[in-house]
Amino acid sequence: MFMASVQGQCDSAFSGVREVFEESFAEGQNLGAAVAVYADGRPVVDLWGGVADRRTGRRWSWDTPCVVFSCTKAVTSAAALLLVERGYASLDDPVADWWPEFARHGKGGATLEHLLTHQVGLPAFDGPVTVAQAADPVAMADRLAGQHPEWEPGTDFGYHALTFGWLLGELVRRHTGATVGQFVQEEFGSDLWIGAPAGTIARAARISVPKRGEPKSELTDIATQTRIGAAYAEPGSLIFRATANPAASYNDPVLLGGGWPAAGMVTTARALARFYRDLVHGVTLSHRTLDDAIRVRVRGRDRVLLTDSAYGLGFMRPAQSFELPDVASDAFGHPGAGGAVGLGDPGSGLAFAFVPNLKRDYFAGDRRAHRLVEAAYAAIT
Repeated sequence: MFMASVQGQCDSAFSGVREVFEESFAEGQNLGAAVAVYADGRPVVDLWGGVADRRTGRRWSWDTPCVVFSCTKAVTSAAALLLVERGYASLDDPVADWWPEFARHGKGGATLEHLLTHQVGLPAFDGPVTVAQAADPVAMADRLAGQHPEWEPGTDFGYHALTFGWLLGELVRRHTGATVGQFVQEEFGSDLWIGAPAGTIARAARISVPKRGEPKSELTDIATQTRIGAAYAEPGSLIFRATANPAASYNDPVLLGGGWPAAGMVTTARALARFYRDLVHGVTLSHRTLDDAIRVRVRGRDRVLLTDSAYGLGFMRPAQSFELPDVASDAFGHPGAGGAVGLGDPGSGLAFAFVPNLKRDYFAGDRRAHRLVEAAYAAIT
């Protein structure tokens, strides 16, 4: 296990966050990671430490980016909501109004709200998809438009782990001519890479999994992880089909550069926390749009994740699938596979991001982020 030296800045009032972060390395829970917090718009925590690449020993530095998996969905959702705010589309109008081909096979009544709330019934592709094919958003959208839904849109919901991004990406493309990654770069900032350039990929942290004998992750909900893990072990299960196709290495430059708008963003904790700060403070979207977006639209047993989920418009709210400490019950955001988390809380003014490269657990809560969030809230209460 590498010894980690935590670096960066931390307001004295948030020293508890630094203590928890340092403990996670001392206990072997992290390899490399970064955490960032904004309070009332002000940066109060910006810390990093550990190893970015286990193979070479390269250290995590102040500007090390990392893939954050499904944390990407929040950024893609904000792009879609910005187009709604500008009048390009309506949540209630049929998707087929701006994407006529989508009406095939009983999807004519599907709305943009159905896309944003995982209700559209297309959580998985109906056949194999390669990583190279996934780099073509037009081809991916065409394929989804031609599929039969797993359920009638609007009658059930289930996590669209990968398809979510290409579905919303077609909204962006048809109204702006840009990919999600291009639109995000123009509207939200250059450090949120959905389709990272070669130079960014070269300095990105490399995702690792625990080696034999290294400490196990401490889960917040072992029963949920066990149940979901059993379902994932069945290749024909909906959760397997939704999350494992395209099958890809987490470190594949084709994936990181391919612009996967549901799970492929490469960014820093600093940039992700700043994204949530801008949401909370009405910079990216109006307060009215955000308030509407974080209102829970569907809640209950998720047909894909097989656990309790709560969705606003693209953003997740606290539930078993996005487990947060009780003090963060008003937060919104999105987790990513392996432990990454980004969130904002309009009531408290907090914005938070945790970005690790030691990928531990797929679907259940991970104590690393949980403890950091608790410490951040403790500093303001």
